Amino acid sequence: MLVHTVFDLLAWLSAYLMARFVGRMGWIAQTRTPMRDPGYFIALALGALAGAFLFGSFNIILAGHLWQIGHSIAGAIAGGIVSVELYKLARGIKGSTGAQFVAPLALGIAIGRWGCFLAGLPDFTYGTPTSLPWGYDFGDHIRRHPVQLYESFAMMSFLAVYLGEIARGNAFVVRQGFYLFVGWYAAQRFCWEFLKPYPTLFGPFNLFHLICIVLFAYSLLMMRANHELRPAV
Repeated sequence: MLVHTVFDLLAWLSAYLMARFVGRMGWIAQTRTPMRDPGYFIALALGALAGAFLFGSFNIILAGHLWQIGHSIAGAIAGGIVSVELYKLARGIKGSTGAQFVAPLALGIAIGRWGCFLAGLPDFTYGTPTSLPWGYDFGDHIRRHPVQLYESFAMMSFLAVYLGEIARGNAFVVRQGFYLFVGWYAAQRFCWEFLKPYPTLFGPFNLFHLICIVLFAYSLLMMRANHELRPAV
């Protein structure tokens, strides 16, 4: 799992550098994010960690591995959103405060998924068997969908479009960027989940399908609510 750890560190480093780059370019207004409020970031960190380990571990338990601990990007996003929204509600903070996280998260996920891919079967993020020419053998002599790379390419595509639009000054993308990110992440992840050997909970849907449905609904509802607020200044 050393390679996974290396790519996790690369993901964090790249996310940090991307945040610095976007901030220096001045493409997004950061005045609505409580940058100097430590409580905001404590809530974000605790919620993301709780969601990552709770949902990741629960999915592994559903697969029959009772005493293993897992973690999940989808769970981290969901947990972070819940904790931050509760914090904002308690503090009376309205509107989107996640614009500064969009590009760093997209890049971090894209790079981190390569670590999942290279970690192989023990990572439990591999895809179902396929006869497609790009199927990959993770060591069990079965060619599988490299779903980790599907997600990486999907998030890199989003990042490229997002950076292009905020550089152009697209007001809609600047204002709704975080919710667009959540919606895109949920939609593409929902698709790839059909290509994973995870246990299902309802019909063809596994745990992460359900999380993605909730995240996508959240993105739509919040874009509507954020549209009704006065533009950030």
